[in-house]
Amino acid sequence: MRQSQHFGLTFKDAPREAQTTAHRLLLRAGYLRSVAAGIPVVMPYLLRVLNRLGRLLQAELIANGFEELALPLLQPAAIWQAPETAGKEPPLEEAVFTFKDRRGAALGLGAGLAAMTAAVAGREIRSHKDLPQRIFQIAKQLSDAPGTRTALINDHEVLSLDAFSFDVDEAAAGRSYQAMRASFEAVGRQVELSGRWVEDDLAADRHCARHAFAAPADSGDETIVACEACGYAASRRAGQSRLEVFPPEPEMQPMRAIHGPGLIGVGPLAEFLGIPVWKTTKTLLFQADDRVVAVMVRGDCDVNEAKVKHRLRCRELTLAAPQTIRDLTGADVGYAGGVGLPSSVIVLADHFTRDRVNFECGANRTDYHNVNVNWGRDLPMPVFGDFKMTKASDPCPRCEQGSIREARVIELGDVASLGASIAGRSTLTYQGKDGRPQPVLMGSGRLNLSRLVAAVVEHHHDQAGLRWPPRLAPFDIHFIGLNLEDESVRNEAEAIYRRLQKEGFDVLFDDRDARAGEKFSDADLIGIPARLTISKRTFADGRIELRRRGESESSTASIEEALAAIRRRGGEAIDRL
Repeated sequence: MRQSQHFGLTFKDAPREAQTTAHRLLLRAGYLRSVAAGIPVVMPYLLRVLNRLGRLLQAELIANGFEELALPLLQPAAIWQAPETAGKEPPLEEAVFTFKDRRGAALGLGAGLAAMTAAVAGREIRSHKDLPQRIFQIAKQLSDAPGTRTALINDHEVLSLDAFSFDVDEAAAGRSYQAMRASFEAVGRQVELSGRWVEDDLAADRHCARHAFAAPADSGDETIVACEACGYAASRRAGQSRLEVFPPEPEMQPMRAIHGPGLIGVGPLAEFLGIPVWKTTKTLLFQADDRVVAVMVRGDCDVNEAKVKHRLRCRELTLAAPQTIRDLTGADVGYAGGVGLPSSVIVLADHFTRDRVNFECGANRTDYHNVNVNWGRDLPMPVFGDFKMTKASDPCPRCEQGSIREARVIELGDVASLGASIAGRSTLTYQGKDGRPQPVLMGSGRLNLSRLVAAVVEHHHDQAGLRWPPRLAPFDIHFIGLNLEDESVRNEAEAIYRRLQKEGFDVLFDDRDARAGEKFSDADLIGIPARLTISKRTFADGRIELRRRGESESSTASIEEALAAIRRRGGEAIDRL
């Protein structure tokens, strides 16, 4: 590739739209542009990076028994909205955009692929002889996830790997699950990214598993909770922890309403009442689709809305409007409690509230709080479960020694065991050896290539620019020509360029009419691992200058010595694809 013919400019300073380190560097180096927030333009250099990453993933998945296919962009509505569950529970996958074609058929763009893949597999899998099956595709996907539109992290369009497995039993499904994990881990190592697996399974009420693949990053959009003592790690939405449990009082005391004007925060309230914070109760009212739900946690905790939403299997979960709270409780916001709520309100309570005796909760009366409240006597027994948010310093749920720490990460993808059915849809079956129908067990894996590239940039850069790992770089060699106005130097540069290409290297040849400083600065910014430079001086000596990206010193060598050094440092990266 001749740099003089490259489509895209480099910038000395990052445009104001830059949000993260990766965004800033990719914009400056000409890898990325955008036409609007969340709508990226993948420029030629970045497309090369993504193509290389895609080929690495293809090789790993094929080695692990997966076969590539291409699924359609358009999906009929029946794929993601099963008639028997419509309006009763949230669909597993919803389309980002829906419309009708000229014949009036309802179609969608941007729905997940699990339901469609299961529908296709149902036509291809008949008996146990057809299993196992493992398939994947790498393609653009549409997203409308909430949050700030951060380049590559939360764009409307992303390049995604989606893999699926179909197996006869739990043991076989476990092997497919591990094959997906192994493929992701192998690619992570090849691109020199320190990814880690974190638990991300909210479905504690059924047999399944989900692990997210994440990379540490200060600019990450997700938070994980982890224990350094035993290695436990989970997404914050699924994180668990223990709480210190105190001995209950031996006897129940009569419930009383205490007047405490303006006391809403649990700290001031506990001090006013003369009780520890753990005996206070946070009661939040939520609008869960068309019903109102009360969620109660200890005063030293917060509600984990993801866990609540999963338990209720609702489409939308938002805090109830102030007027709704007044209509149900007769009180202002901040004074809701479990005592006296209408029977139409479902009450969920975190299991760490179960064994408390004589606890506090709102009195459903402005400026009043009930004390000495007890389950079963003053309010009905609720639905208990894990509804609290795990936070830093909580005791680890898996070991006695550790405590929870929080860290920011970029979530790259996940693997999941979907089981024998998808969100209430008919079970996919095969004919067993005994002639009877048996359920097919389905698994899935997804890796967001756009996010992975952003994570690599966050890990591999310096003040001068990008520092691509050899297996991911857009080119193997950045070949810089200086003094090209000298005919002899230009002829030699052209001969070296042709030789590098003939020997199988991907080369970016800087043949521009530009100053040496500008060329070297752009080379550092673009971040290709190896840099070769020819000039009038090196040509006169019959040598070429070699410098590694990130190293301060350069050396001169013959072209044969330079290429041998590049091959040694790049290893298989040079010969790989």
